[in-house]
Amino acid sequence: MGFRDIFVRTSSVESLTYDVSASLAPVTTLDSLSPFFRGGRTATREEAMSVPAIARGRNIICSSIASIGLEVRDRMTGMGVDVPRVIRTPDPRIPGVATYVWTLEDLLFYGYGYWQITELFSDTQRVRSVQRISPDRVTINTNSDSTEIESYSIDGYTPLPLTGVGSMVVFYGNDEGLLNRAGMTIRTGAELERAAALYAREPVPQMVLKSNGTALPADRIAKLLESWGASRRNRTTAFLNADISLETLGFDPEKLQLASARSYIATELARALGIPAYFIDAETGSSMTYSNAATTRQTLLDFSLIPLMNSITERLSMPDFVPSTQRVEYALDDYLRGSALERAQIYEILNRVGALSAEEIRIQEEMIR
Repeated sequence: MGFRDIFVRTSSVESLTYDVSASLAPVTTLDSLSPFFRGGRTATREEAMSVPAIARGRNIICSSIASIGLEVRDRMTGMGVDVPRVIRTPDPRIPGVATYVWTLEDLLFYGYGYWQITELFSDTQRVRSVQRISPDRVTINTNSDSTEIESYSIDGYTPLPLTGVGSMVVFYGNDEGLLNRAGMTIRTGAELERAAALYAREPVPQMVLKSNGTALPADRIAKLLESWGASRRNRTTAFLNADISLETLGFDPEKLQLASARSYIATELARALGIPAYFIDAETGSSMTYSNAATTRQTLLDFSLIPLMNSITERLSMPDFVPSTQRVEYALDDYLRGSALERAQIYEILNRVGALSAEEIRIQEEMIR
């Protein structure tokens, strides 16, 4: 070692680099690269959230998952270990639930979710903090055949680094995203909502005021129409002079079957969301009863939540977040917690066979802290 080497700071963790955070991956389908290859059949988030069925379905799915806590367990023993802060609160500037809700929405709507690494641990080089990046800000740069992702850019600027601070943590969904695969249905639903709003403002078929006398000047016509519209919003009874007559064109909402069309689209959107229609009140005449209320959460978990939950836990279980000997999973015990009667019956059986003592039951029921 030379004299100069004494003052040079060396790192003992140079070999501990985890490039999985932005490792390149194949392009599964060009449809999943929206909004980069946006087509006429793709809807926007604004159109989707303007449809009540989608807004309710999104809130149920994303908020339900975000409300379930994450835990870290040893892969061999299954024992729980301390949860890193980045798992609980990925972005320390905002509550962790907010980051997860919006990330889950990105997976649901776009098929991708993005976090940008803002800080690493100096000793392990694992992720310490991130910030969520909206997919519509991200550009995916592919090879000439559009089969391999080569880099990512934000807001169209220079490509991001592939590893380290500034690189991307990418969550992969199970398909090309709701806005792509159900874009036409979403846009139809948005148009029906606009039609309903139009008929709410003008609750009669399209009207034409016809002058039976001389032609009126433009300013007189404008004042007449403005006065007519204001009067119709305030009262239903109208009066016309002999020189003005009213003609109606088109059909009213009942003849257009607007309510039936909106109900049908709501059911189709429930199918697209992967959520039972009764969760978003899409099926007319259906309601939850006591007989199926006990299995509601399990049904929601099986049919709607698990695919998105796996996308989150599988990515967080990679070695740039936790050691390879550990895995991240959702703590479902409280979410699937039964009623007091059901728990009492289970505890009675477990206590009778000697699996749980009375004190252990009190601990599980939080009677002893």
